[in-house]
Amino acid sequence: MQPVVAYLEAPVRPTKSPKCDQTFVSRIGGPQNGSFTAPLLHNHRNHSRQCLYTFLAGPGQRVEVVFKSFNLRGSPPDGSAVGELPSCVHEYMDIYSEVQSSEPAELINSPFGGRYCGAIPPRRRISMYRAVAISFFSNKNVSTDLFEGTFRFINASEYEIGIPIAGSPCSYTITPSMSINKTGALISPTYPGAYPKDMSCTYQFLGESNQRVRLEFRDFDLFFGGPHCPFDYVKVYDGPDNSSALIGTYCGQQRNLVLYSSESSLFVHFYTLPRTANSQNRGFKGIYEFSESFVKLDFIRENDGIHIRGSECDQKILSNKESTGVVLSPNYPYPYIQKTVCRYFIYGMQDAQHLERVRLEFISFNIPKVEHKDKSESNCTDGYLKIYLKGQETADAYDKFDYELCGNETQRVISDGPRLAMVFSSGELQGRGFKGKYTFETEYKIPGTAAPDGTCSFTYVSSSKKRGELNSPRYPSNYPSDTNCSYLFLAEPNEQVTIVFDHFKIKADNNVNATAGSYGSGACFEDWLEMYVVYRDNNDRLLGRYCGLTAPGPVESPRGAVGLRITLHTDQESVASGFKARYFFESAKSDAGDCGGNFSNEDSGIITSPNYPAGYKAPGRGMASNACNWVMTARAGYKLSINFEQFGLEGDPANRGCPAAVLRLWVNVDSDQPPLELCGEKPPIEHWHYISTGQTARISFTTSDKTVGAQGFRIVWTEIQDSGPGPPSIGLLCESTYHFQCAAGYCISDKLRCDGVKNCGPGDDSDELHCDANSTHLPTFLQTLVLSIMALVLNTYN
Repeated sequence: MQPVVAYLEAPVRPTKSPKCDQTFVSRIGGPQNGSFTAPLLHNHRNHSRQCLYTFLAGPGQRVEVVFKSFNLRGSPPDGSAVGELPSCVHEYMDIYSEVQSSEPAELINSPFGGRYCGAIPPRRRISMYRAVAISFFSNKNVSTDLFEGTFRFINASEYEIGIPIAGSPCSYTITPSMSINKTGALISPTYPGAYPKDMSCTYQFLGESNQRVRLEFRDFDLFFGGPHCPFDYVKVYDGPDNSSALIGTYCGQQRNLVLYSSESSLFVHFYTLPRTANSQNRGFKGIYEFSESFVKLDFIRENDGIHIRGSECDQKILSNKESTGVVLSPNYPYPYIQKTVCRYFIYGMQDAQHLERVRLEFISFNIPKVEHKDKSESNCTDGYLKIYLKGQETADAYDKFDYELCGNETQRVISDGPRLAMVFSSGELQGRGFKGKYTFETEYKIPGTAAPDGTCSFTYVSSSKKRGELNSPRYPSNYPSDTNCSYLFLAEPNEQVTIVFDHFKIKADNNVNATAGSYGSGACFEDWLEMYVVYRDNNDRLLGRYCGLTAPGPVESPRGAVGLRITLHTDQESVASGFKARYFFESAKSDAGDCGGNFSNEDSGIITSPNYPAGYKAPGRGMASNACNWVMTARAGYKLSINFEQFGLEGDPANRGCPAAVLRLWVNVDSDQPPLELCGEKPPIEHWHYISTGQTARISFTTSDKTVGAQGFRIVWTEIQDSGPGPPSIGLLCESTYHFQCAAGYCISDKLRCDGVKNCGPGDDSDELHCDANSTHLPTFLQTLVLSIMALVLNTYN
C-alpha cells in the first residue's frame, strides 16, 4: 500500500482567525506529492497573520519542498538574497528543515533554516529527518499569488550510505562489503536541497589491505568564502580519521573532483558554519569505489618520487641539487594497466641561490601506437606520453604540450626553466611502458653555446651568429654566489669582436674603484668581472677587472687577436643583479682602427680625439663602435712623458663607469698589467701625467653605438731621457748638449724649447720661458760655441 497524503488542520490556532495552518501527511496508499499555495485571508484591518505549513513524511521517507513562485514584500538584496532578519519585517517566510517532531511547539527547539522575503524564492529543501515546517507571516491582506510550491515524499535510503556512527545524524562508516561491486553513492545530508547550517558530518571509508578507495564528486556546491575555505568545507584525509595526512580542503564550485587514497582507507569531513545568513548551496553528490585494480604506488616510492596525495598515480620529483634518478611508467617493466592517466612533475631548484633545468632521456620506451593511413593524423591515438617543458601545467594548459611520444622512438629533452611535466595515458593497448633518466642541471639563463659538462661556460662563434646578447647568470634576477662563469668570443681571421655593456652592477663592499682609472685586483677582491684579449698562442692579456657600478668601457679586440674572453667570479657572500651586454663580430680594421697612428723617431706629438675640440660623435649607422689606436715609440735610452692637458668623455667612474666611451692607456705594453681606463671629466686643477716604463706606450679611444658625444681630449706626449725608475732628480745632468733640462728635471729635446707646446709636463712651463719672438732660437750647444768663439776673438785682439 502507498502512503496517503492527508490535509489536516493543526490544533494550534493562528495569530488571528480564521485558521490558516495546514499539515501534509504521508499515509499508506496515498499519492507521493502535492502542491501548496499562500492562504487566502481577508485582513482589512491589517492584523498580523501567521500560518504554519507542516510536511510530515512516513517512516523511511523524507520531504522535498520546491518553490515555483515567490513574491513577498521586501526586495533583494535586503530580503532573500542576503537573509538579514531585520530586512524582512512586514511579510516573510521562515523555513525549518531539521524538524525531528511534527508538533508545532517543537519548532522552538529546531534549528532555524532561514527567513525569506522579496521576489527570489528559497532554494529547494530536503528534510534532514521526516518533517519540514514553513511559517508564513503577514500584516496585510493576503492573496494566493504570494507563493506557490510543490512537495513530495522521497525514499530516505539514498541518504543512508553506510553504518551510522552514534551521536551524529549524518556520519557513517563505509566498507566494501556493503555492495556487491564494492561501489556506492556518497551524498550530503539534504542534497540537492540547500544544506543546513552548523552541521558536522563524517564519512569513514575502510577498505581491505590490498585495496585503494576512489571518490568522484559529480556535483559539488558549497559556500565559497575564499581559497582557504574558512566557512563551509569538505576536508578529505588520506587515512582512517582526521589525524591522517590531509589531501585537500574544498569549497565553492568543484568540477571533475576525483580523489584516491594512497592505501586502504579515506576519511571525509563535511562542515558548515553556524551563522545567521541563509544557506543556499546544495552540497555534494558523488560515487565511491573500493578496488584492487587501481595503480600500485611502488613504482613511485622506490625511485625517489613523492606520490601526490589524492591522485591515482601522480608524482613529483624534487631536486637534491644537481641530482639524477629514474622515472618509470606504472608496473614497469611489466605491462601497464589500461585506461590509466598518471602525471609526473619533475621540478628543479629555484630560489635566491639556485636555478636548475631538467634533462630527460629514455633508457627504454614502448607505448604501442595505432597505425593510420592518413599521415596528417597523430599516430598517438591510443596510449601516449606528453611532455611539457615550459611550465604549462601551472596554467593547466595540458593541450599545449611540446612532445607527444608513442611507439618505440624517444626524444631527449631539456626543460625551458626549472620544471618538466609529463602526462602518461595508457589507452586500450598494453605495452611495457618506459624508463627514463632525469638529471637536474644548473640553469644559468645565459644565451650562447653552453659547455657540455654543465659548467657556467659559454662560447660565441662568429660563424654561428654575428651579433647577440650575453648576461650574468639569471639576469635580471641576482646572480648566484660562489660561481665562476666564462664567456669566450671567437672571431674569424679577418674579423674583430666588439662588446658593449648596457647594465652593470657587481657586488663590491668598498668604493676603492670609484675614482677615475682605479681598476684591478686592489679595487675588486670579492665579486668581479674580468675581460681578456685572446691570442692564438693562448697567451691571454688582461684588459681590466671591474666591480660595483663601474661598467667596463666598450672594447674592440685588436687586429690579429683570436677574440675576447669575459670571466665572472662571485664569492660566498651577498650578490647583485649582474650585467647585460651585446657583442658584434665585424670586419677587421687596420692596426690604427678608424683613426690613430704610429709615432717613432719623433721628439714629441699631440693626440686629440676626433673633431676636437668640437666634440667626438657616435659611430656611423650600422657600426657597433669606433676605435682610434695610437702607438708611440721612443728611441733607445728614452721613455715617454704623457700629459693629459684636456679630458672630457661621457661617463662617471664612480656611479656608472664608462659604458659609452672610454680611453685606455698602456704605459707598459710588454707586461701583463691591464691598461688604465679613463672617462668622465678631468678637473682643471688635477694633473694626469704618466711616464712609460719602457720605450713604447699605447692609447686606445673607443666609442660605442650608445655614444652621445662630448668635447674629447688633448694629450701631449714627449720623448724624455730614461733616468731609471721613479721621478728624475733636479740635479740630473742631461747626457747630451742637445737636451734641455726642464725645471722638473726631465731632459727633453732642445728642439722643443719655445715651440708653443708645454713639453715638460703639467705645472712646468720652463721650456716656454724666455723666448724672444723676434729672434731665432739656437740650440744650447750652438750658443756655447758662439760664446767661446767670441771670447777667443776678444783675447786675440787684446
